Amino acid sequence: MLNYKQVLNQTVQISLGIVLASIGLKAFLLPNGFLDGGVTGISILISQIFDMNISMILLIVSIPFLILAWNTLTRLIVLKSFLAISALAVFIHYENFGPITDDKLLIAIFGGLFLGSGIGLAIKNGAVLDGSEILGIYINNRFGISIGKVILAFNIILFSITAFLLSIEVSMYSILTFLITAKVIDLTIEGFEDYVGLMIVSNQSKEIANQLIKEVDAGITMYKGHKGYGSRGIQNQTEIIHTVINRIDMRRTYNLIDNIDAKAFIIEFDVNNVKGGILKKYLSK
Repeated sequence: MLNYKQVLNQTVQISLGIVLASIGLKAFLLPNGFLDGGVTGISILISQIFDMNISMILLIVSIPFLILAWNTLTRLIVLKSFLAISALAVFIHYENFGPITDDKLLIAIFGGLFLGSGIGLAIKNGAVLDGSEILGIYINNRFGISIGKVILAFNIILFSITAFLLSIEVSMYSILTFLITAKVIDLTIEGFEDYVGLMIVSNQSKEIANQLIKEVDAGITMYKGHKGYGSRGIQNQTEIIHTVINRIDMRRTYNLIDNIDAKAFIIEFDVNNVKGGILKKYLSK
C-alpha cells in the first residue's frame, strides 16, 4: 500500500520526467524532423507526413497500447500511464521551447538524453510514456518472444518506413537518437552502478573467498557442490562461490582468482537488479 509520501515522490518524479521528455521533443527532435523509436517515433512520423498536431497524434496512437496494457499490466500502471501520456501531450501542445541548435549530431544526442531521462523517470515510478514496451510485454506473455526483440523489430520497421518516406539521413540520425534514448532509459532506471555476478568453482575456493572478502570487500555465498566433471576430471564435494561485484572491480577480481587458481572455472553473468547484501558503490555514499 502506497503512503502519501510515496505518492507525492512518484508524482514529482513522473512530472519531472514529462518535462524532460517534452524538452527533448519540442527543443530538439520536432523542429528538426528527427524521430525516436516506439510510439513517440510513430507520432512524430505521422505529424511530419500529414502536418498534424503531435499532441493529438500521441494520444490517439497510444490508445491501442493502453488497451493492451489493460490486459497485461496492473490497473494502477495503466491509470498512471494514461495520465502521464495525456500530461505529456498537453505539455507539448502549450510548451514554447524554441530550437536550441541546428547541429544534427547535437540534436540527436541531446534529444535522446532529454527524452530518455524523461521516459526512464516515468518507468522507474510505475508509468509508461511510450507504448512499445507494453507491446513487448504483451507479445512476450503470449508467444514467449523476448521484449527486447519485439522492440527491436518494431523499431526496424519504423526506421525503414522513415527512410522510405522521409530520407535515409533522417532515418540514420533517428536511429542514433533511439540508441541514446534507450541507453539513458537504462541508466535512469538501473543507475550508473553496474554489477556483475560470478560463479566460481575451484579447489582453492576457501582461499579465493577469503581474498574476495579482504581485497574486494565483496559479499559471498558458498554452495556445496555434490559432484561434477570438468578439466580436472570428476570432482566430489566441492564448494562453489557465488558473488556480485561492481564492474569496476572486474579486472582486479580476475587477477586475484588467477593468482590463487589459474584453472578455476568462472561463469560471469549480467545482474539486472540487486538489493541488500554487501555491494560496493563508487558513485554514491
